[in-house]
Amino acid sequence: MAIISKYAVALLACSVFASTHGFAPATPSQLALSNKSASATTSTQLYIIGPMIRKMREEKEAKNMPMANPDEAKVEAPGLRVGVNAWKWPPVWPYDSNFFKRKSEMTGKDNANPMMNMMNPMEALEKKDVADVDENLFDSLKWWEENKEVTTDLDERVVAKISSHYSFYLRDGMSVLELGAAENSYLPEGLKLNKHVGVGAVKSQMEANPSISESYVVDLNDVVEDEGVKSEELADLGRDTFDAVIMANTIDFLINPREVFKSSWRALKPGGIMIVPFLAKDAYAEKFDEAFTKQWRDMTDDQHMWVGGSFFQFSAGEGWEGLKGFDISPEDAKQLGAEESVLDKLKQTDKDLPPGAYVVQARKNFEAEEVDESDLEGYIKSKMWMLPTLEDRDKKLVVPRLARAYEALDTQEEKERMLGHFDSLPKIYASLIKMDQFAFTFSMQAQLAADLVGDPDFTGSDIQINNMKMGLGLRKPSADFWAPVGKLTAAMQPEEKVNLLAYIVPRFGSDDPTQQEALSAFVSGLEPTFEVIRSKCPNMKESDVQLVGSELLASEVLVPGRSNREEFALWLGALTDVDLEFILAKRNSFKEDATKELEAFQKERADEEQAITDRRTQIQEQVAYARENRTTIFNPRTGKIEQVEPPKKGILGTGIELPFGN
Repeated sequence: MAIISKYAVALLACSVFASTHGFAPATPSQLALSNKSASATTSTQLYIIGPMIRKMREEKEAKNMPMANPDEAKVEAPGLRVGVNAWKWPPVWPYDSNFFKRKSEMTGKDNANPMMNMMNPMEALEKKDVADVDENLFDSLKWWEENKEVTTDLDERVVAKISSHYSFYLRDGMSVLELGAAENSYLPEGLKLNKHVGVGAVKSQMEANPSISESYVVDLNDVVEDEGVKSEELADLGRDTFDAVIMANTIDFLINPREVFKSSWRALKPGGIMIVPFLAKDAYAEKFDEAFTKQWRDMTDDQHMWVGGSFFQFSAGEGWEGLKGFDISPEDAKQLGAEESVLDKLKQTDKDLPPGAYVVQARKNFEAEEVDESDLEGYIKSKMWMLPTLEDRDKKLVVPRLARAYEALDTQEEKERMLGHFDSLPKIYASLIKMDQFAFTFSMQAQLAADLVGDPDFTGSDIQINNMKMGLGLRKPSADFWAPVGKLTAAMQPEEKVNLLAYIVPRFGSDDPTQQEALSAFVSGLEPTFEVIRSKCPNMKESDVQLVGSELLASEVLVPGRSNREEFALWLGALTDVDLEFILAKRNSFKEDATKELEAFQKERADEEQAITDRRTQIQEQVAYARENRTTIFNPRTGKIEQVEPPKKGILGTGIELPFGN
């Protein structure tokens, strides 16, 4: 098992894990105990084994409980298992590259002890041999072309289930994009689409598919990182073009799923649906095992559903809505999974049983086209959906700060300029992700990004980004500006330096000579300003001296036409110690307000997560109660609804009750 980050562990803990028990040689004392136990009565064995079996069955039933409420199930296709509110995600993309490797690409260190990898993930990553990876690189298009005679050949019962699921969401006249297209699309019989575009690896297979109207050979594993599939043909199909994207039995072969889902999101019309069916992990392992990714080989079907759902979440976040998971397995497959034990599996020889079948799906959310002053954060969120580089965590932190920065601007022209700067956020975060998250927290990163974008003079130019890096210490500071500024403000708190940095950086990159003069006046005026404040307020802490002095100087001198050095010196000299203490107190009150807002945001997020957990528990309790108290049940063997006798009380269901409590 390859390295999986701590976030992946948290994600996969949401899914259903199978429990197994290892066998070890018995010790002499265990053998003696076994011989002694062999003489126990049958009734004693029943008392011991009966509750154990019952507990095992109850645990299995609990695992198989659907995590969706009845109201959702009424308006969806049959088999809804995971509802909208049941999903939980880590704050960042939780998978490393080993998670999506194929067998031929795995090296010895990739197969190292997973526990050691989890304990020392950075060490394991540093040992990665790039040469080995390149040498064993799997060529997707070549492999599928060489194996084009090997077809999927799904069981008819599985085909019927996929087709039935499609029939619930696909309608005549729709335009459909099929990713991973081959010789069969499993569409409902009689469905008349307006357009059906196939994108797959083998041209001859798509040509043999009667429902496809046009087709393109595209390697879905060839991508532009954090952007989408690298394909002119796919891009030329347009944005907001298709009513539906279907991708059956393909998710198991994707090595860059996030980019594939990003491209799908772009191709869909707002409100359009992406449907991703997949089969049990062993359904066609003998045919396509070489092309399977590691996550597909190593994980269970329940885990596959949650991982598949995460591809929606980490491709466009809230740009997807109505994320759901379905178990559409044929009844024979469900019955087998529900009743067989480990020994049953070992004895199973019937190859005619169908594999399990599952679906994850979601719809493309509607992107706000105009600024809604009553829901400013909602508008900004929609502009964040497809921005690369930013993790979901970063977007949640920066959106409210961007909204406040927008509201603080004075003119409509400045607000429109700020909205045009959102595209610079990936460039900012590409640098911020290199910072030590403990010294420069995610909240501080979000504040810097929002302050920069909110400045009308910030354009995200290379000159401005370069100066931001020098100010952050990611690049050697310039001797004439950043080196002296860093030295003179060394006592300031990191968050205060962030505010100063956000004010200085947008001043760079201007062709205006007066702006260059203002920058020079600022750096040369720092030490004299601090000396004046120290003389007026001898008891003020040095960090506060630097805070007040640098911000007063920046606000007056850095903006051309406001004050020159001489005018600023006269104004500062006229201030009293009371004035300076008042300025400091006012400045600190802003910080306290920001801290309270952050705490409120964190509490709101924690409350939302708890509400989701409570709702999931409530659904499970409702289902358990319904099962325990039902009076009728559908018998798949007879095809009829039959009466269920209520369970008898007492010892092992005999009706005999003990005189004392259970």
